[in-house]
Amino acid sequence: MNSGKEQKGMDRKEFLKIGGLSALALTAGAAGLSSNLFSETAFANEKETPKNIPNGEAKLHFKEDGTFKIVQFNDTQDDEDIDPRTVQLMERVLDEEKPGFVVLNGDNITGGTDSPAEVRKAINNIAMPMEDRGIPWAITFGNHDEDSLPNSGMDEEAMLQIYRSYKYNRNEAGEKGITGSGNMHLLIGGHGSKDPVFNMWLLDSGRYAPKEIAGQNFEGYPTWDWLKTNQVSWYYETSAALEKRFGRKIPSLMFIHIPLWEYRFMWFASVDGRTEADHARAIEKHGITGERNEEECPGPFNSGMFSAILERGDVKGVFCGHDHVNTYSGNYYGVMLGYCGSTGFGAYGLPGAERNRLRGARVYNLQASGNDVKVDTHLVFAKDYGIDLTAN
Repeated sequence: MNSGKEQKGMDRKEFLKIGGLSALALTAGAAGLSSNLFSETAFANEKETPKNIPNGEAKLHFKEDGTFKIVQFNDTQDDEDIDPRTVQLMERVLDEEKPGFVVLNGDNITGGTDSPAEVRKAINNIAMPMEDRGIPWAITFGNHDEDSLPNSGMDEEAMLQIYRSYKYNRNEAGEKGITGSGNMHLLIGGHGSKDPVFNMWLLDSGRYAPKEIAGQNFEGYPTWDWLKTNQVSWYYETSAALEKRFGRKIPSLMFIHIPLWEYRFMWFASVDGRTEADHARAIEKHGITGERNEEECPGPFNSGMFSAILERGDVKGVFCGHDHVNTYSGNYYGVMLGYCGSTGFGAYGLPGAERNRLRGARVYNLQASGNDVKVDTHLVFAKDYGIDLTAN
């Protein structure tokens, strides 16, 4: 970790201290350390033809006992010289949890990757924990993934092709004609069946707001990006098409990097209130658990995605990252809203000696029951595995 990386992270936001525990049900774990973060032979074959499998066909499957496990890593956010503890954490979580799928949910790499080779090395660092174990995985993009574009010349579309070249990666080229890179959904079939039991929506929530709109700048407003109307429409229309095709709504989770405005509304059970009494009411009303150590950082506009989700009724939860030291989750009008927290030791964390206390991952245990799927989720932390938390 160098001071340049640290400064980029800390400039982004200021901290707001409000407490809590972790997420919807906490567990612990154990396990091992990578002996090789990078080697030339570890790269996927550059000449491999990218996968182009059409949406609508299940590519993953529940186990015979009706279970399926997903692990979410967020904000691994480092350059080619990754903090080895990030990879150590990923490996130990994977060895302990043995998931059927992994989501790297945005800010996977960051600035400092100043050439295509360095971008490939940074990507390889976070791809190999899954590749070495033969675990299917996919990424979404966050606001920092293109930080090195001016020097490396590698935009998200170029990076997506690198990700897709890995054997166990399940990213698709992305829906054409809508904003962002790699927008997709991924169906999970029943045991030995292509009929979908569950679905995952992976959306690109963008990077930053433009400098101005209609001659007005964003001074005083959040300056991150937001889901665009065409992405919301794509979700809504695709969800409806899946229901028509299979004769029922397909329960799902949605992964986006930047949170929705509804996260803040849920924390305070209010649009305008920001008091401890408001939050106390929210804990009771929405069953909130976990920590909020900084203000949510959505874009300046509400995308309308949550309204679309309520109307469709198929998304059981929306999970994000972006705000590294928030870990809370809750039930907001029947939909889980939650944070993963930060996996990457090279990115900003809590102040002072506690900097790395919340490094971790989120685990989702799915249990199929008829046409429905129960989702239980909890956080695991680096401290659970004995990983060094020194704030260097």
